[in-house]
Amino acid sequence: MEFIKRVIALVFLLLLPALVNANQNHEKKTINIITNNWTSQIVLSQVTGEIFKHMGYPVKYLPSSTSDQWGALSHGLGDVQVEVWEGTMAGMFNRMVKEGQIVNAGPHSATTREEWWYPDYVEEVCPGLPDWRALKECSSQFQTEFSAPFGTYFSGPWEKPDAARIRALVLDFKVKVLKDGDELWRVLKAADKIKKPVILFNWTPNWVESVYAGKFVEFPDYEPDCETNPSWGLNEAFTHDCGNPKGGWLKKAASNQFADSNSCAFRSLRLINFTNRQIATAAALVDVDEMSYQEAAEAWIKANPQVLKDWVPKDCR
Repeated sequence: MEFIKRVIALVFLLLLPALVNANQNHEKKTINIITNNWTSQIVLSQVTGEIFKHMGYPVKYLPSSTSDQWGALSHGLGDVQVEVWEGTMAGMFNRMVKEGQIVNAGPHSATTREEWWYPDYVEEVCPGLPDWRALKECSSQFQTEFSAPFGTYFSGPWEKPDAARIRALVLDFKVKVLKDGDELWRVLKAADKIKKPVILFNWTPNWVESVYAGKFVEFPDYEPDCETNPSWGLNEAFTHDCGNPKGGWLKKAASNQFADSNSCAFRSLRLINFTNRQIATAAALVDVDEMSYQEAAEAWIKANPQVLKDWVPKDCR
């Protein structure tokens, strides 16, 4: 019996380093945070990463398009997406949560809107705005070499049914798709400098509202039937004769693997909760103050030190 005890003890001692290393590797498993191609999402991702680092987790950032991110999350290649917009992503998000492919990690306090937007000075040449019907009379004010004789609507690379809306509402516009948010803001800055009429995709929360005075175009109010039922709305021949949702939600998503194996980090993700003002301020650190994303995240946390207490579970600090 004594011999067996010694053998067991020896085996335990031999296995102990491997067990300790396995436990440490589990605790320090890298969290892959998905980043999309607009400023607020990247800065919020970096802030979230800094919070995870504060808790002892290694962090990597995984650039992804809004369409590719779902596959990354469902296969565990990406762990976290911190800025899921209702107006752009609700369909895939809701379906994948319902099917158990990803986890809903909860909402932010911020509410969202994504829509056609113009600087206030545009109303001088297009009276009647923000009512969308004014665009029927003044589309030529927005023409460019790209669209002449029609007006140009500048959009981003995100999935929006702008061409379908233009067709359904019989607007004399063409959509120019830009590669990212930075290109949109260059167009806005150049137009604002000479007060050239411009209409482009914008959203809230966003830094733009803290720098440029402007308004969203007020299209017919959104209803789900607008996207699927041609007989709904002003044009019985086509769908999408309405605007985007107003007061939309902003949520966080996680992979099933992340939710199951990272208790502290997942509970922290559920606590992370940005307001409209916080998001606009975070984005402005990059797009106005010209900080890097990393610098902006560090500066934002320094200015909001309470988040390390409020967004980290007590037993994980």
